[in-house]
Amino acid sequence: MKKLSICLLTIAAILFMGCTQNKPHYIIGVSQCSEDIWRNWQNSEMKMEANFHDGVELRFTAANDSSALQSKQIDSLVASGINLLIVAPNQLSSVSPAIDRAYDKGIPVIVFERKTDSRKYNAFVSADNYEMGRMMGEYIAARLGGKGTIMEIIGLKGSSPAEERYNGFHVAIASFPDIKVVAEIQGDWTEPTAYNAVKSWNGDMNGIDAVFGHNDRSAIGARKAFEERGARLPLFCGIDALPGPEGGIQQVRDSLLDASYIYPTHGDQLLQLAIDILDGKQYPKESMLVSALVTRDNATVLQLESDEVVRQAQNLEKLQIKAKGYMEQLATQRIISLLSLIAIGLLILTLVLFILFYRSKVNAQHERIVNNLWNMEAPKESVQATETVYTVAGTSIQTEEEAESTKEPLFIIRFRDVVEARLSDSDLSIDDLAAAMNLSRVQLYRKVKAISGSSPVELLRTARLNRGYQLLVKGNKTISEVAYEVGFTAPSYFTKCFKDEFGISPSDLS
Repeated sequence: MKKLSICLLTIAAILFMGCTQNKPHYIIGVSQCSEDIWRNWQNSEMKMEANFHDGVELRFTAANDSSALQSKQIDSLVASGINLLIVAPNQLSSVSPAIDRAYDKGIPVIVFERKTDSRKYNAFVSADNYEMGRMMGEYIAARLGGKGTIMEIIGLKGSSPAEERYNGFHVAIASFPDIKVVAEIQGDWTEPTAYNAVKSWNGDMNGIDAVFGHNDRSAIGARKAFEERGARLPLFCGIDALPGPEGGIQQVRDSLLDASYIYPTHGDQLLQLAIDILDGKQYPKESMLVSALVTRDNATVLQLESDEVVRQAQNLEKLQIKAKGYMEQLATQRIISLLSLIAIGLLILTLVLFILFYRSKVNAQHERIVNNLWNMEAPKESVQATETVYTVAGTSIQTEEEAESTKEPLFIIRFRDVVEARLSDSDLSIDDLAAAMNLSRVQLYRKVKAISGSSPVELLRTARLNRGYQLLVKGNKTISEVAYEVGFTAPSYFTKCFKDEFGISPSDLS
């Protein structure tokens, strides 16, 4: 029983190993400084790219422009067992210690979109924010004809994109002495913040010729404030130019913005870089993404292209959902199949063990039958003599037949020897056995019946079958050879008698 349990557990363990899901090969943590349309688009691109790599798990966090929260989130990602960290620092220096802690623990770090004042990172990926600011300054100056007033809505204070866009913009307009920045309004990259800041500005909105928002959301927030105040609408320019509905490209096409600058997300390239680092491949320390100015002249074409990109992305997402559903169904079917295999395996094992156990039991039982057949003792109770008992002077005088009954063990030995000597003789008859025992047929019948309870014919058949059983177990003879050797005239009759005697066919032992 103990061996049976061990076998069952071994088979179950082997089969259940196929049911366990594979662990992710790489776990990549993505720490976003905020949650907005630009970052949501980038996250979607990373998720889509992850579908093309086996065993990649992405873990996202968003800090809502809080450096303290982002630092905690980075520490939490590291503690969760990530293999690589992708991080967009909320501010230049405040998040650096958390990034350094991850790097010092041997976790590769990719800093993207925003810089850190530490050099503890493996790769940096961004567009050229300084160049974006400079190009937007030149564009606005050209649109104003080199003369006018500008309101600038600055991005989150302390973030590298805000500082670099600011510097590039002011370098460009410095070449135009008749252009003045009359309002520098602090924003935090969000539309509501820009709207409230511009709305509460005490200056003359009608005197503003252009508004430069450090991103599109800031420019749109400023436009809404101008519209609500009923002021003359100046030029509104931003940076991001995201594709899709309510993206910067469409806002330029619809004349809500006069211009924007593509700030590429490229989440797919970002994730590929992470995979290359983890795979030990060569990679660039710094990568600058290509960007471009979006105006009303090219916005329609770019919008068509972006619409196609969005449509393809949506199709891919639908395919991803379907593929996920198919994989879940496949996993369910696989589990069901494995459970079925387990059940079948256990059943087969149980049957095999049962057959082996039954065979050993039958072997032992039939061995006892053979031994008992040729080692029978006389019954404890005296055989009742059929002849008359005479008494002389108080002493019982037995007949000759009764006297012979006291020699029954010797009789059995003689009977066994006679049978075994002629067991292969198919012509052996009871008369032959009686003659060999110097008895009449009737006397032989009585004595055998009295001792064994069976007739001589039955004992002869049993002896032959038992000998046949022993020969079959040895396995060196065919059923036909065994049948003839034990005195059967036909193998078919031997098979029939064997089944009647033992309940199994001779072929089960051969």
